[in-house]
Amino acid sequence: MQRNYIKYLIDMKIRLIPIILLSVLLTLFVVHFTQYQFKWKYVTPLNGYYVNAEKIKFSWKDWFSGSYQEAQDKYLNDHFGFRNVFIRLNHQLRFSLFNKVKTAWVIVGKENYLYEENYIKAWYGDDFIGQDSIEKRMYKLKALQDTLNSLEKKIIMVLAPGKGSFYPQYIPNEFHKEKTTTNIEVYRQYVEKLQINCIDFQRYFIDNKDNFTYPIYPQYGIHWSHYCSCLAVDSVVRYVEKLNNIEMPHIFWEKVNMNQPHYRDRDIADAMNLFFPPRTFDMAYPEIQFEPCAGKTKPSLLVIADSFYGTLFDIGLDSLFSNHHWWYYNKEIYPENYENRFTTDHINPHEEMLKYDVIIILAADTNLPGFGWGFIENAYEFFYF
Repeated sequence: MQRNYIKYLIDMKIRLIPIILLSVLLTLFVVHFTQYQFKWKYVTPLNGYYVNAEKIKFSWKDWFSGSYQEAQDKYLNDHFGFRNVFIRLNHQLRFSLFNKVKTAWVIVGKENYLYEENYIKAWYGDDFIGQDSIEKRMYKLKALQDTLNSLEKKIIMVLAPGKGSFYPQYIPNEFHKEKTTTNIEVYRQYVEKLQINCIDFQRYFIDNKDNFTYPIYPQYGIHWSHYCSCLAVDSVVRYVEKLNNIEMPHIFWEKVNMNQPHYRDRDIADAMNLFFPPRTFDMAYPEIQFEPCAGKTKPSLLVIADSFYGTLFDIGLDSLFSNHHWWYYNKEIYPENYENRFTTDHINPHEEMLKYDVIIILAADTNLPGFGWGFIENAYEFFYF
């Protein structure tokens, strides 16, 4: 009797399994459909740049050509209920279980150090553009430097450390190869040969990375750390002072807070769109202060730079320089671009260039193939043709 009862219970549980599974599926469908129709639950947007498909109007012409169905399929794929939640869940499972990422160009290195592939290429010399190309650009930069000197203006080349060169020990084994000539090595040769004004942060931070009190480069970010950027700001100010024989206000701090990385210090991790940000070592965040400007000189500053300048820009260089502008990749103009899209196409770059006391061209090693992004060549043509 007892044996039959146990068999009965087992049979009932087995019969309940498909009912439970069907109930779960129906519940998920209802929740998904309700979210799609009414957007009753706020869903955190994904990080990164996405262009979702727009809904198109129905027409018989598009229907019979098949373009309506194709466009509607893309629209539904981009807007179904809780899409962002499911994407984050998928990304989290891939990263946590298999150490894989779906974010374009991101490489998971040893001990989960994250890279973008271009930084690894820069370290090994895969993106080398050739000595002739660099030589031509540097001779033009030298001519531009001499001309601006005669106008009592300065131009400075700044080299930032890329993550591949700063952390080569964590590059995955499958990317290991013999190093060849790199762009930064040849640029350095011409800096010395032509006496180009240059701050070589890559060499400095790499040579001294074991001597700093706080981390210089994050595990889950692609740019130099916020703390490293504070050191770079101080070095830039002192270099400009020496070059122009002036005294400027300085940046300083008396307290440093240690916290889990945020903002640019974990920008790759944020771009991965995970449910839970991965834990790592604490990063340093100085409580920045600026010296009073009374009796000090604040030269005007134009910076043509890649995204590595973003942290320096956010620190607030307006307290140290006047008329401070950043031409992002020699295209978007900040701070104006924060309010509305404002690019170098809206101005006369040659006239604007002459309004500044100091011009900085800054790039990490991964962006040295296009160093200056046309600024050097265009300025050279303006002065010499």
